[in-house]
Amino acid sequence: MKLINLFDYEQAAQSKMRASFFGYYAGGAGDEITLRENRTVFDSIKLRPRVLIDVSHRTLETTILGHPTALPVVIAPMALAKLAHRKGEVAIATAAKKAGIIHCLSTLSSTSLETVASVGAANWFQLYIYKERGITTRLIERAAAAGYKALVLTVDTAVVGVRENLLRTGFRPPRGVKAENFTEFYGAKAALRLPAQFSPIDFDSSLTWDDLKWLIANSSLPVLVKGVLRGDDAKRAIDCGVAGIIVSNHGGRQLDTAVAGIKALPEVVAAVGAQTEVLVDGGIRRGTDIVKALALGARAVLVGRPVLWGLAVSAQKGVEQIFDVLKRELDIAMALCGCSSVGEIGPDLITE
Repeated sequence: MKLINLFDYEQAAQSKMRASFFGYYAGGAGDEITLRENRTVFDSIKLRPRVLIDVSHRTLETTILGHPTALPVVIAPMALAKLAHRKGEVAIATAAKKAGIIHCLSTLSSTSLETVASVGAANWFQLYIYKERGITTRLIERAAAAGYKALVLTVDTAVVGVRENLLRTGFRPPRGVKAENFTEFYGAKAALRLPAQFSPIDFDSSLTWDDLKWLIANSSLPVLVKGVLRGDDAKRAIDCGVAGIIVSNHGGRQLDTAVAGIKALPEVVAAVGAQTEVLVDGGIRRGTDIVKALALGARAVLVGRPVLWGLAVSAQKGVEQIFDVLKRELDIAMALCGCSSVGEIGPDLITE
């Protein structure tokens, strides 16, 4: 089958991967209502293009937190990329470097943060705050020492969502695939164990806004918060001193029936104003989706699962092809909307 769009890559990846591994990536929480709506809400948003505008010269470049990027796209943090291909996060980071975009590494990566950093991509490091606070402090130190440009604190995981598909398939990481960043603390036990899912890596369910302030005060890197779906929470995050906000429902993997990120985006953008940059993830599969997100106020989008599909299909080359598809589709969508740069994408392009 000729692979033309991101949905084609998903089908191809499913045919190549062990069913339980594919399900670990593709599945969501509960009845997967939010997982589906992340996609269908994008489909329901309609574009209102401008015409008779010179778009013969176009650029997709922008900046995110002041960092230049070739596309308004960041690779979302995703656990255990080696389930898709043995080269895992190294292949993803190498493709990101080649494409000129930012790569956000998951704390629960199957390659150490130092090894990924050695590739030389522009990296952010996604972080949880753990019951054992010393683990969090040590990870912050390691990320800074390795040259990561920002920390991304995930704030929607007070507990792990009910992921029934994992219980049904009996998912277990294979031998040799583990949360490598935790071997320093747990040794061989850094392998994830389901259905406990993240045991023995324990999230702290007692987190408050004071803990966010603690993180910002104890990090030399700018901190973004990921998992915000409300304007009032966005305001509180700004008051704490965050550098950016990522509107996200964790890819539909946490609270089922939670609002889709793209639907929550306008409220968050209105609450934030010009005080900080807002990004959004969840369900982005087309160049037109990126246009819609930017038109609703996002600085950029995060793309997750499709990167893993490309990885599964053809390692680094497959990930590069995912970026090529998005770049081609975004370029065409911008031209047809009458935009020669991403800065020209505005709310007038969206119709109710």
